[in-house]
Amino acid sequence: MYVSLVNSRNDALLQKVDRATQIAAQHADAVDRDGRFPNEAIAALRAEGLLGAMIPQELGGGGATLSEIASCCQRLARGCSSTAMIFAMHQIQVACIVSHALQQEWHNNFAKRIAAEQLLLASITSEVGIGGDMRSSLCAVAIQDGKLTLAKQAPTVSYGAQADVFLVTTRAHADAPASDQVLVTMLASESQMEATGGWDALGMRGTCSSSFNFSGAGVADQVLPVPFAEISADSMVPVSHLLWGAVWTGIAVEALSRARGFLRAQARRQPGVVLPGAARLMHATGLLELMQARLKILLEQFDACNTLGSDRAVVSAAEAGYPAGMARAATLNTLKRDVSEMCHAVVMEAMRICGMAGYKNGTEFSVGRHLRDVTSAQLMISNDRIAANTGTLLLAQRNELGVL
Repeated sequence: MYVSLVNSRNDALLQKVDRATQIAAQHADAVDRDGRFPNEAIAALRAEGLLGAMIPQELGGGGATLSEIASCCQRLARGCSSTAMIFAMHQIQVACIVSHALQQEWHNNFAKRIAAEQLLLASITSEVGIGGDMRSSLCAVAIQDGKLTLAKQAPTVSYGAQADVFLVTTRAHADAPASDQVLVTMLASESQMEATGGWDALGMRGTCSSSFNFSGAGVADQVLPVPFAEISADSMVPVSHLLWGAVWTGIAVEALSRARGFLRAQARRQPGVVLPGAARLMHATGLLELMQARLKILLEQFDACNTLGSDRAVVSAAEAGYPAGMARAATLNTLKRDVSEMCHAVVMEAMRICGMAGYKNGTEFSVGRHLRDVTSAQLMISNDRIAANTGTLLLAQRNELGVL
């Protein structure tokens, strides 16, 4: 009975996201061309209740697992990469709330608001002067008499002008070292955002990831009740890499599907002829299957040992086969690096298969937007930085490599 209920819920969730994806796809080219926020697609996600999909059902949400959210991200990416990335970034913040803050009255009530009001959450983890290191902050939260204030210079805030709420990293207090961080939930209605730069980018243009000077006020309970180091290791980093991977593979799936359609059209015109692009299709399909398999395993392991605020039964990380500590960081970092590079390779193969029909905009086989969007994957946390840090982690591990 439980399995049938889960399958029914999953089917309903995917039907909702498919309807939103159709709307996202209708406006994807305009969003890309104009570098504008995908208003229509986000409105569709809100209308379907999908911004609260991961909120526990007892708090008014959908109670979705991370695997289900990843499926949504992949589907959305086939219609509009920017919409999918915004949805993924929003759900990353939701995961931090439901995994680490529901025991706190303020955040428990806030989670209900996310589901009821379909609030859009964004993050402010980047900061001028820290060189892209999310685990370091210069700014500090100030708390006095139960009230808090916070100010931060952020070089990149995705959809900062459109978000309803921001989750902001900061030092725990003015005397704290840079690595002693907390995560603070800040309402846009109680904050000020001064734009300091625009977003005219090669791809992912609809994410509107401009730079801002941020300041805001609130109450002390808006600080999540556990250190950011724990939130980062247990939720933000794993969920980011897994949902980003779902977005990037969704882009690759769409590009390769267009390439297959191109080859089928050629085959109908030239029956019996072996098409040169068929070998590229095989190569790209193999890469895609490798990525899907790795993502699926890690998503299932994550869901097996993380409730995401629901009442699902879970097991220990060891029982689930989910790596811990340095091994987890190395596994997720390697996944991010590999998926970001393989997806780029798949879309490039799709471009080569389609030729000029893929290179030109406005054809049914166009994949230029997909190639530009997926290029961002290797830059969202630089692959060079990830490779250097992960190599050091692997040197310190004692487990055997390549054991089946």
